[in-house]
Amino acid sequence: MSSSASSAAAGGPAVFPEHHYLNNGTTVRSWLLTLDHKRIALLYLSVVMVSFLLGGIFAMVIRLELLTPGPTIIEALTYNRMFTLHGVVMIFLFMIPAIPAVFGNFFLPIMIGAKDVAFPRWNLVSFYLYFAGAVLALWGMLNGGTDTGWTFYTPYSTTTAQGVLPVLLGVFVIGFSSILTGLNFIVTIHTLRAPGITWFKLPLFIWALYGTAIIQVLATPVIGLVAMLVAAESAFGFGFFDPARGGDPVLFQHLFWFYSHPAVYIMVLPAMGVISETISAYSRKNIFGYSMIAASSLGIAFVGFFAWGHHLFTSGQSAFDAGAFAVISMLVGVFTAIKVFNWVGTLYKGAIAFTAPYAYICGFLFFLVFGGMTGIALATVSLDIHWQDTYFVVAHFHFIMVGAVIMGFLAGLHYWFPKMFGRTYHEGWALVSAALIVLGFNATFIPQFLLGNAGMPRRYYEYPERFQALNVASTAGSSLLAIGFIIIAIYLGFALKYGPVAGPNPWGSRGYEWMTPSPPPTENFDVTPTFAHPPHDYTEDAVGDPDFAHARTT
Repeated sequence: MSSSASSAAAGGPAVFPEHHYLNNGTTVRSWLLTLDHKRIALLYLSVVMVSFLLGGIFAMVIRLELLTPGPTIIEALTYNRMFTLHGVVMIFLFMIPAIPAVFGNFFLPIMIGAKDVAFPRWNLVSFYLYFAGAVLALWGMLNGGTDTGWTFYTPYSTTTAQGVLPVLLGVFVIGFSSILTGLNFIVTIHTLRAPGITWFKLPLFIWALYGTAIIQVLATPVIGLVAMLVAAESAFGFGFFDPARGGDPVLFQHLFWFYSHPAVYIMVLPAMGVISETISAYSRKNIFGYSMIAASSLGIAFVGFFAWGHHLFTSGQSAFDAGAFAVISMLVGVFTAIKVFNWVGTLYKGAIAFTAPYAYICGFLFFLVFGGMTGIALATVSLDIHWQDTYFVVAHFHFIMVGAVIMGFLAGLHYWFPKMFGRTYHEGWALVSAALIVLGFNATFIPQFLLGNAGMPRRYYEYPERFQALNVASTAGSSLLAIGFIIIAIYLGFALKYGPVAGPNPWGSRGYEWMTPSPPPTENFDVTPTFAHPPHDYTEDAVGDPDFAHARTT
C-alpha cells in the first residue's frame, strides 16, 4: 500500500504519493509515445477541451448574429460556415470522444483490476487517428469554407464549390479511431477482469462503456463508407445520391441516420454510466436496481439501431414505416425511464452530499427527462411534421445531446479530478459555476422550444421581428453558459498546481477505482487485485471492511 493510502487509513493527513503516472517520465517524448492508458486519456482530454472551446466560440458567434432580425456581425455565408463548424466540432470532436476516450480510457482498466487496456499500442494509435482527423476536418472547414451543416446533406454537399472533401476525409479518419477504441474496450472487458469481478460485479460505468463500444464497432463503419461515397461523388461526379445523375438523396439520409441516431447513444450512454457511478457515491447507498440499469444500457444500444427512420418522417416514406419507426423510437424512452426510476430510487432516503458533482447529476436528470419528453413528442408523426426543421428540433437535441452529455462529463470531471490529479478544487466556485451552467443552458434553449413551436426555421440567417425577444433571451443564456465554463477553467487550472492534496479517497466512495492512490501508480496495482464486495457496496459489512482502503492482493 502506498504512503498516502497508509496515512489516510491511519487517520493522518493526506500525502501526495511519491511515484505516480504523472511523474513517470516528464519529457515531451515520454508523453507523446506513452502506452499508459491514463496518459493517453489526458492526451485525449487536452484535445477534447480545445475542441470544446472552439465549438463554444463558434456557437457564441451564431448567437451574437441572431441578436437582431437582420445582419448583425457577419454575412450570410459566414453564418452558414459558423454553424457547420459548430456542429462538426461539437459532435465529432467533442461529444462522441469526450467521456469514452477520456474517462473510459483512464478508469476502465482500474475499475476491472487490470494494469492497462488489452491493446496499449492500438490505444495510442487511436488517439493519433483522432488528432489527425480533427486537424484535417478543421483545416478543411476553415480553409475551404464548408457551409453544408454537420449533416452534409446531398445533393448540396456533392455539388457545392465549398471544400467538403477534407472534412469528409477527417470524419472518415476519426471513425477509425472510434472503431479501434470500441474494439479495445470490448476485448479488455472480456479478457482482463480481475479475480472476483464477474459480469454482474462490473461497475455500471463499465456496462455503459460496453454498450457504447458495441455501437462504435457496428455503426461507425457506415458513416465512414457514406463519407467516402459523398467524397467520391463530389470529386468524380458519380451518381450515388444526386438525382440529376440518377442517384437518390433519401438513400443518403437513410445511411447517414443509420449511424447518426445510434451515435446519439455513443454520446449519452457513457454519460448515463457516469451518473450511475456518482449518484451512488453522493447518496451513500447501493445502486437501486443494478441489473436493470445494466440491462437497459444494452437495450438502448440494441434498439438505437432500429430508430433512424424517425428523422425521415417528412421525406416521403410510407405511413407504415413512419408508424413503425415512431413506436421503436418511443421504446428507447422505456429503457431510459428504467434508468431514471432506478436513479431516483437510489437517491430516495439517501445521505445526500450536495457537492458540485451532485449538482451536475441534478442537471443531467432534468435535461434527460425534459429532452426525452420532447423526443417522444417528436417521435409522434403528426407533431413532427409541424416541428420538422424548426428550432424546436434544435432545442430538443441540445437538451439530449449537449445538455445531458455535458452534465455527465462535468459530473465525471469533478468526481474523478482528485483521482486523476491527486488534488481537490474549490467547492464553492464549483457550485457557482454549476448553477450558472444549468441556469444558462435552460435560458439558452427553452426560448428555442418556443421559437420552434411558433414556426421559426433553423439555420436561418434573418428572421421576422416578432422572434427577436426570444432570440435575445437565448443569446443572454449562452452568455451565462460561457461565464460558467470560464470559471471552471480558472479553478480547475488553479487546483492542478495549488489544490489541497486529495488523498486516495476524498469522497468516501466505494467504487473500485478509489482503492488505488491518487494519482494512481503507472501500473495501477502492484499485483493483481481481488474484490470482495460489489461496486459501490454501502452495506454495513462492506463499509466496515478494513481491506477496502486498498485493493486486496493475491
